[in-house]
Amino acid sequence: MSAPRGGRRFAARVVAWQAEHGRHDLPWQASRDPYGVWLAEVMLQQTQVATVIPYYRRFRERFADVAALAAAPLADVLSLWAGLGYYARARNLHACARQVVERFDGRLPLDAGLLAQLPGIGRSTAAAIAAFCAGAREPILDGNVKRVLARHFAVDGDMTTARVERVLWAKAASLLPASADMPAYTQGMMDLGATVCTRTAPKCAACPLVGSCAAHASGRAEQLPRARRRRALPGRRAWALLALHEGRVLLQRRAPSGIWGGLYALPQFDSAASLRRAAGEIDTRPRLLPLPSRRHAFTHFTLTLMPRRLEVAAPAPALREDDLLWLPLTDIEGAPLPAPVLALLREITGAAAGAAASGATARRRGRARA
Repeated sequence: MSAPRGGRRFAARVVAWQAEHGRHDLPWQASRDPYGVWLAEVMLQQTQVATVIPYYRRFRERFADVAALAAAPLADVLSLWAGLGYYARARNLHACARQVVERFDGRLPLDAGLLAQLPGIGRSTAAAIAAFCAGAREPILDGNVKRVLARHFAVDGDMTTARVERVLWAKAASLLPASADMPAYTQGMMDLGATVCTRTAPKCAACPLVGSCAAHASGRAEQLPRARRRRALPGRRAWALLALHEGRVLLQRRAPSGIWGGLYALPQFDSAASLRRAAGEIDTRPRLLPLPSRRHAFTHFTLTLMPRRLEVAAPAPALREDDLLWLPLTDIEGAPLPAPVLALLREITGAAAGAAASGATARRRGRARA
């Protein structure tokens, strides 16, 4: 089914604008390889392009294709993902690769319906892959495209509600161009939202759709889409044990699902008493040093983490639990660590390096005076 006349004009303006002003040098655009497009689209969920690019390149270097990704241990995938956030995406990426190998002989299907059944690939991501790689006439509705459509058609209401999403999906489906233009149109809609129809201070004068944009005509471009009323996030507290011994730190692998699932983090406790008991199993006379608390925001709550440092003087005991390890501090950059834990360990190693340098300087001055 072809788009109505108004939809064809809308699409034609987007396609023409994308050819002249859109983004053409993103690493996954070099070829419309389904694996690369899928990888990029998953990484781009809730993450900006500039942040994604180095991660994407490292993944392509390490995992050349779906089969290589499927064969890799999950820990290796999480290591490369560390710092990109929303770690369920990495777990789903790995699970999806394994399903593609098992069900589709290692080739991603280019049917949006089949793609949407795979882990971590929702309707919009499936449509983007199918449009880019097969010219499929499928609408997308990521956050940027929602904003473009909400402003252009003056769609009011909370963008996250089912009612408003149904309206936006219908609008998106009514605007699609011919199959030959679908890759450029899909990229153009993404680019418009990311670079012109931005969340704040939209560049309406540079927009190819300004002449038919209802929000611009009514002076409401900055008011739409309506900001969602954010509820105060509930807070949680946890105590973390930063146990150090001869240049190594004690880490514990998190459960496969949930916050930081599958990553290594500092052993975490619900109370200071629980932490002290655990410290007593590592060192017979533990001396715990409180460190400044750290606050980290998740989607549904905020976590206040209260680290306690323990310098283990005696030889580190053998670890009975398989999920525990002593990691050399020199290896933290390549380990699958949550960003807050990595930041804390960087501070620890940086402070140690600074202290060592200060001590060396003092010794040299002492020798000079002598």
